[in-house]
Amino acid sequence: MNVQLYSRLLVVFLANTVWTRNIRPMYDQPDTYDWSFYSFECPQECFCPPSFPNALYCDSKELKEIPAIPARIWYLYLQNNLIETVTGKSFVNATQLKWINLNNNKITSNGIEKGVFGNLKNLLYLFLENNELEEVPAPLPLSLEQLRLARNKITTIPAGVFNNMENLTALDLHQNKLLDSTLSSDTFQGLNSLMLLNIAQNSLTKMPPTPPANVIQLFLDNNSIEAIPENYFDATLKLIFLRLNNNKLTDKGLPSKIFNISSLLDLQLSYNELTKIPSINVHLEHLYLDNNRIDSINGTQICPVPIPGDHVYERNLPRLRYLRLDGNEIKPPIPFDLMLCFRLLHAVVI
Repeated sequence: MNVQLYSRLLVVFLANTVWTRNIRPMYDQPDTYDWSFYSFECPQECFCPPSFPNALYCDSKELKEIPAIPARIWYLYLQNNLIETVTGKSFVNATQLKWINLNNNKITSNGIEKGVFGNLKNLLYLFLENNELEEVPAPLPLSLEQLRLARNKITTIPAGVFNNMENLTALDLHQNKLLDSTLSSDTFQGLNSLMLLNIAQNSLTKMPPTPPANVIQLFLDNNSIEAIPENYFDATLKLIFLRLNNNKLTDKGLPSKIFNISSLLDLQLSYNELTKIPSINVHLEHLYLDNNRIDSINGTQICPVPIPGDHVYERNLPRLRYLRLDGNEIKPPIPFDLMLCFRLLHAVVI
């Protein structure tokens, strides 16, 4: 019995050994690099992982300045330091950089040498969140795909800074100090690939200039917006997620068909001053209206199509699946005509 057991264990061990020797992770392949050379040129304050020779980790080191970046580096991690300035001398050789993370430092706008980012012609991702910037850095490389500037003190966007940035897909400016006067009609002009625009937690009292046509996600929470201009969304034919929570929107400030957007799937209007449910498109799936001043529901009025009869194909029904109405003045029960209209509802929160 013991002999048979030991034999089986030996077979399993040998099988596993063959497997692990034949199927190896990429980082465990035979070395093709001269690691001694890379260790030699690695800044002493940083870490250069042998398994990732194009990355340089200088994060959480209490650095006050950026060291000289080796030419081989594509990915640069400098977050969680005490850096106050960004100068060109650090990037003289780093012409292949694709990713820079400078979040959580003490960088000011005056501390950024003019043109330092614009000279990085291959840069795709630039993270400068949680710093002390007062304006958007300029110029920026036209190669940039994501620009993250949240949680700064930005009050100024230089004229034309985003012009010709055809590759930018994500622009995050939330939790800054942007005013209506900061945003001109051509601020976002030329951002033809932009899909995410986040201007939440600023000091806007009106809607920003019409977003670029390809925007999918528009976040405007925690401002003081009171109204939306008629036809505002006519050009945003791909908008899927719209967040306007924590503003000052009223019924009077919403044109009757402002949210009749065929592409829109998720609409968030929580913590405003609405007294009735706005009209929606038949394709909308999630609607957040909690913590407003709504006191009644008329399912027939808010239904985006005539109340369907008993025999109807599912594809012809309104697509609403989640409706949140808690924090209003509505009392149960849920009106029957609401359920007749929105037969695909999974949850109604009152």
